[in-house]
Amino acid sequence: MDIYTDTIRDLPAVDRLLLVERIWSDLTRPNTELPISREILEHAKARRDAMVVDPTLGKTHEQVWDRVEAWRNA
Repeated sequence: MDIYTDTIRDLPAVDRLLLVERIWSDLTRPNTELPISREILEHAKARRDAMVVDPTLGKTHEQVWDRVEAWRNA
């Protein structure tokens, strides 16, 4: 890889997590524009359209959280 990636990988896990938190916080700031390619948008729309036709292709919000809770309580 490159020197920056190697340096990050050499950090202790706690420091890498802190770095990820800082990057995530920066990305979620209001008015932060994230470039989304036309291909990604088209793919997302196609998946949405397919799920509208066949809802069994996906999970409801409630089903996802039920799975998270089951995992937490396992």
